[in-house]
Amino acid sequence: MYSPGKDILESLGLSPLISATGTVTAYGGSRLRPEVMDAMNRASNTMVNMDELNVAVGKQIAAVTGAEAGMVTSGAAGGLILQAAAVVAGNDPIRMKKLPDTNGMKNEIVIHRSHRFPYDQCYLSVGAKFVEIGDGRRCQPWELEGAFTENTAAVAYLFSPFLTRRALPFEYVCEVAHSKGIPVIVDAASYLPPRANITRFIKEGADMVIYSGGKGIRGPQGTGVLCGRSDLIEAAYANASPHQFIGRGLKVAKEEIIGLSKALEIFLSEDEEEENKRYQQMCDQVVDALIEIPGVGLQTKFDPYDYLIPTALITFDPDRNGLSRDQVWEQMVAGDPSIYLSNLGTPDELAVDPFNIADSELEMVIDRLRELLVQN
Repeated sequence: MYSPGKDILESLGLSPLISATGTVTAYGGSRLRPEVMDAMNRASNTMVNMDELNVAVGKQIAAVTGAEAGMVTSGAAGGLILQAAAVVAGNDPIRMKKLPDTNGMKNEIVIHRSHRFPYDQCYLSVGAKFVEIGDGRRCQPWELEGAFTENTAAVAYLFSPFLTRRALPFEYVCEVAHSKGIPVIVDAASYLPPRANITRFIKEGADMVIYSGGKGIRGPQGTGVLCGRSDLIEAAYANASPHQFIGRGLKVAKEEIIGLSKALEIFLSEDEEEENKRYQQMCDQVVDALIEIPGVGLQTKFDPYDYLIPTALITFDPDRNGLSRDQVWEQMVAGDPSIYLSNLGTPDELAVDPFNIADSELEMVIDRLRELLVQN
């Protein structure tokens, strides 16, 4: 398999892989555009006042998101930490210096049980505590109403495939929280594209929103886009690097900030309809090549909830005579090159997400799948 960085990986005893699983950090995130790499390279040879750079790019983020203010964070996870620090400690240096000791502070974050997932530990790392609502499958309005106490700092809301719809409607949550003077903080790390989502959540009432900079935007993998109310962004930045508080370790280099700025500019200028046509064509190739194989179903899904770009789904019949869904996934990974498919949907599905698949890689994905799916 040809890969521009193959020689670099081989010098470390590694081989490139094919990511057919979307923008998963563990498998490399996304592909940087050449213009972004060029901007980062030029920034590396230029010194700048980091506070001034953050303010400048923050204004760009505010303009494109429709928020009052914005900033670049160290990935979406770093943004979650700063969201929590902002709502718990604010811009008060005495409180900021105490974190993660939140004794005497409003430190409770209300969250749907269905929105609990590994990354929410970022909220807890600053000393916040969760107050869960719902049972993981549904939530009643009275549960939200009854969750607020004198120690409530915020309501957290997650937009993520396969999880969001098990919660109360977002605009309703914002309405109730705001009626009690409580901010709503949003994790929408993987919810770009569609590009409309970059303004959607602020319009619908969010007080802070974090997006990954290294997923759909195709910016540096270690960046995030945080936007929201100016007082909360000011507090988030006060807690962040280069300042000596809980976010000091969440450093974002000048090259990354400049790279994210360029990536955001390009992302918002691109034709999303044409982009999705290309993804649809790739999915059509997968479906057409494999649809006659017995024991599996093939289809393309594209919706505003779980499959945000056209994605080819392979559904395994429970009584099929052949390798199981998990065995196919494992053998795709074990091959040369390793090919990672998405297994985040239902237990009987694998997905081919075309976002990171180069044209030269698609036939390799199809050929390997065909080989494994016909095995008895």
